[in-house]
Amino acid sequence: MIKTLFIPAKSKQKINQEKIRELSKSLPRNLAIAYSVQYQDIAVNIKKILSETREITNFIQVLGCSNPKLEKKTQAILLISDGKFHAVSLALATKLPVYLLSNNKLEKISETEVHNLEKRQKSAYLKYLHADKVGILVSTKPGQQNLRKAIELKNQMKNKKSYIFLSNNINITEFENFQIDSWVNTACPRMDLNNGLVLNANKII
Repeated sequence: MIKTLFIPAKSKQKINQEKIRELSKSLPRNLAIAYSVQYQDIAVNIKKILSETREITNFIQVLGCSNPKLEKKTQAILLISDGKFHAVSLALATKLPVYLLSNNKLEKISETEVHNLEKRQKSAYLKYLHADKVGILVSTKPGQQNLRKAIELKNQMKNKKSYIFLSNNINITEFENFQIDSWVNTACPRMDLNNGLVLNANKII
């Protein structure tokens, strides 16, 4: 059996402590800090700086598939990462203000970005309801593999033709090669950020 070794890549970004202190003035008192794994070391240093003037309610790593549990007193989330992949989804899932910190720059996720994601999710659900052919996506990656859930979904779809698609890397650009009306995702729940045809399985179970 071939063993898989997972080695996290660490960001080499340098933080400007004075800039972080200045930016922190825009943040509320009770703050959760979230980070992508490659920014863990940076996040630890930023936590030390922000703890001088802020109460850190949570300090958590986020994955594409994570749904973090936050303390009730949390007023906002500071995400240390790059891109908005996690940030917009966190804002929608938690209903909290989310600030993205990248390269010593702070950006607040706008209500428009969150609203647009919500609209895409509603559109995907409507397409699923009216779909005749449904593709059920299954990833073989550790931690994302949900073949049992996919089979359960397939058995539930009595009035639809359903097909299970199993892959290590799910490439949404390949969807157009199949005559599928709607895609139901059992893998990374953040895939709905990228395609209006993708509906997360937890939306219909």
